[in-house]
Amino acid sequence: MGVPAGGYPWHWSVYGWIEGETAKPDRIANLSQFAADLAGFLTALKRIDPTDGPSPGQHNFCRGGPLTVYDDEARQAITALGNRVDASAARAVWEAALAATWQVLPVWFHGDVAEGNLLVEDGRLSAVIDFGTSGVGDPSCDLVIAWTLFEGESREVFRAGIAVDDAAWARGRGWALWKALITAAGHIDNSVEVDKSWRVIDAVLADHRRRT
Repeated sequence: MGVPAGGYPWHWSVYGWIEGETAKPDRIANLSQFAADLAGFLTALKRIDPTDGPSPGQHNFCRGGPLTVYDDEARQAITALGNRVDASAARAVWEAALAATWQVLPVWFHGDVAEGNLLVEDGRLSAVIDFGTSGVGDPSCDLVIAWTLFEGESREVFRAGIAVDDAAWARGRGWALWKALITAAGHIDNSVEVDKSWRVIDAVLADHRRRT
């Protein structure tokens, strides 16, 4: 067990050590191959029997549940950002995500597919860690990595590998946009994450325009 200290201001724990380094872009040999491998893992995860798996709720920040729980927060962030963001485009992405309701049976999702929870060895994906937000529900929250890490060809490889429909992709954009908006609006005091959030916002808005 670890306590907040310099460089990492939160409580932390290690349950079992797994070799590898976090998946920073400069450690990944081929981003498209990495995207295909990650899509394969998430596809396999969804095939696991969801019986008795935990439902979404406050315990996992509602990952796997409906985006409506963050509707007010997202709209308030768009307003707070003023002319720093294309408000009309951001609302269009958000409303498209809300309209693309999830209508199939629940499956397992990870809930926090991010660079820090993906490990690399020899340039390839070697492990997925931190299942604290996992559960059974709508797996579209696991698509956020498409805009936080992937781009261009690698994003297309990821989408093809995970084989989701337009509605799920729209909800994934919604999850990515919500987190980026509240971070950019100052809900998280971390300049590195704020800068990254602006790149995510740009990527999400561009992806929405290209596909609609």
